[in-house]
Amino acid sequence: MEFFTYILQSEVDGSLYIGQTNSLQDRINRHNRGYNKSTKSKKPWKLIFAKKFESRPAACKTEKYLKSLKKQKAVFNWIQDHRDVAQPG
Repeated sequence: MEFFTYILQSEVDGSLYIGQTNSLQDRINRHNRGYNKSTKSKKPWKLIFAKKFESRPAACKTEKYLKSLKKQKAVFNWIQDHRDVAQPG
């Protein structure tokens, strides 16, 4: 089974949301339908980055690392460094 770490950006205020899932498109749809309490008020969301992993622990490790960066600039720098490795879609 495939797992993904993904980064969404709010089209309302530009804020980021970082998560992991085994069903990327379904998860994005759930965010945009308002099913997630923490993202409901900032929808719609657009996918700006996704990386595929072979296991959930690997996806969770990257999610945890990205969340530890705290600042958007650091997350965007990480995306830039990994853009050639993974693209959304």
